[in-house]
Amino acid sequence: MKIKMLKAAVMLACLLFAASAGAATKVVRYGKGYRFQQNGWVYLHIEGKPYERGFQHGYLAAPELKEVMRSLEFLTYFDTGKHWSFFRDAAEKLWARFVDPEYLEEMKGIAAGARKAGLNLTWQDILAWNGHEELTDYWWPQAMVKYRYLPRITAPKDHCSGFIAVGKATADGGVVMAHNSWDNFEWGQFMNYILDIKPERGHRMFMQSLPGYIDSMTDFFVTDAGLMGTETTIGGFSMYDPNEVPEFLRVRRAMQYADNLDQFIRLMRKKNNGGYANSWLLADYRRGEIMRFELGLKFSNVQRTKSGYFIGFNAPLDPRIRNLECSDTGYADIRRHQGGRQVRLTQLMRKYYGKIDVEIAKKILADHYDVYLNKPNHPCSRTVDGHYELDDRRFMSDPSRPKPYRPRGTVDGKVMDSKLAKAMSFWARFGNSSGMPFDAEKFLAEHIQWEYLKGYLKSRPSQPWTLFRAGQPGPGK
Repeated sequence: MKIKMLKAAVMLACLLFAASAGAATKVVRYGKGYRFQQNGWVYLHIEGKPYERGFQHGYLAAPELKEVMRSLEFLTYFDTGKHWSFFRDAAEKLWARFVDPEYLEEMKGIAAGARKAGLNLTWQDILAWNGHEELTDYWWPQAMVKYRYLPRITAPKDHCSGFIAVGKATADGGVVMAHNSWDNFEWGQFMNYILDIKPERGHRMFMQSLPGYIDSMTDFFVTDAGLMGTETTIGGFSMYDPNEVPEFLRVRRAMQYADNLDQFIRLMRKKNNGGYANSWLLADYRRGEIMRFELGLKFSNVQRTKSGYFIGFNAPLDPRIRNLECSDTGYADIRRHQGGRQVRLTQLMRKYYGKIDVEIAKKILADHYDVYLNKPNHPCSRTVDGHYELDDRRFMSDPSRPKPYRPRGTVDGKVMDSKLAKAMSFWARFGNSSGMPFDAEKFLAEHIQWEYLKGYLKSRPSQPWTLFRAGQPGPGK
C-alpha cells in the first residue's frame, strides 16, 4: 500500500511540474481514463459506471484539484468573511437530498480518486465546488442577511459572450455555435478542461469544463444525441429558491439523458431553483434547428428557428424575466458590457450574415470594437472579447460592478459547427479569444490593489486554436 501511495505521489508531482511549466505532456492513464495537456488545455477522458469514472476523474485531475482547493480555502474567506467549510456544509444541507444516486456515486468517486493521489478531499467538497457559482453568487447574497450588520442583497455576476446561427445565416446552412467565458481570472484560469464523458448509461458528452466538475459550468458541449449547447448568464438576476434543484445537476441530467431539445427544456425546468440563470443557446444539428431558451425562476421563454441567429450578451430579452426577476440588467446601456455587446454582436451578425463559418466565428469572438467610444482595437469591458484588466472604468454607471482594472474578462474561445458536432469535436483556444497574453506578475506589480491575489493568479500566455475530439488519443495522434 505504501509503495502504491508513493507511486501516486510521484506521478502527482510530475504532473504538477508539467502543469506549472506549461509543457505538453504525454498521456497519463488510470483504468479506462486518461489525460494529457495541449496548448493550455487539460484533456480528460473518463468512462464506465458512476463511481468508476469518478475515480478516474479525481485521480487524474489531482494536480488541478490541489490548486482549486488551495484557492477555495484562501479566497472564499477573503471574499466573504466565511471559511470554505461553511459553504461546504451549506451545500450538503441544501443539495444532498436532490443529488441523483448516479451523480452522488460519481462525486464520491472523484473525491476517492483525488485522495488516492494524495489530496485530502471529501465528496462534500466536490459537491460544493460543483455548485460554487450558485453558492457564492445566488445563495450567499440572500443568506448573508443573517450574518452582516448592514444587510445588502447583491446581484450575481454575469459571464460570457455567445451566438448560434443556422440556415441562411451561415455559409453552408448548418449550425455554427461560438462562446467565450468571462470570469474573475483567479477562477477563470481553472476553465481549461476538455472533458470527454462516456457513461455506462445515457449519452456521451464532450464539453469544456473544470477539474472536479460533473457538468460543463462554462456550458459549451455536444452530445451523441445530436445536441449542441452553450449559454450566457442573465445579469442582474435576483431570484433563488433554495428548496429546489441546483442548475449543475439539472443540466447534467439534460446533457446525459435528453434525446431532443424538448426533453432538454423539460429537464431544465423540472424543480428549477433559479440558480445560475441563463439564456441557453441550443441546437439539434441533425434537424438543422437552433433555439434560445431563457430560463429564470418563475418565467421562461423559448424561441426556435431553422434560419437565422441568436446572440447571448448577459441580458434577458424576455420582458417578464428582465423586469420582474432582474434589476439593472444593462440591457441597452452601451457603457456596460451587456449593452455594448448586444450592439456589437448584432452588428457582426449582420455584417457576416450568410458567411458565418468556423473561421468567421473565431474572428467574432476576438472582436475588440468598443461601440460606446466608437473605437476599433480598444479591448475593454464592453468588447466581445472582454478585458476588465485593461479598463479604467471611467464610464461606470453602477458602482457595484467590477472595479477599475479588475483582473477579469475573457479566458477562452470555443467554436463548433454541424460537421464538427457530428464528429463530437470543437475548436478551442485557452487564455483569451484573441490570443492576448496575460502576465500575472507584471499586472500585480502595476495594480497593487489586487496584490492579495499573488500566488493565486496565474499568467496565461498566448495560445493557438486547437481542435479536440471525443476519444482523442493524445497530442498529434
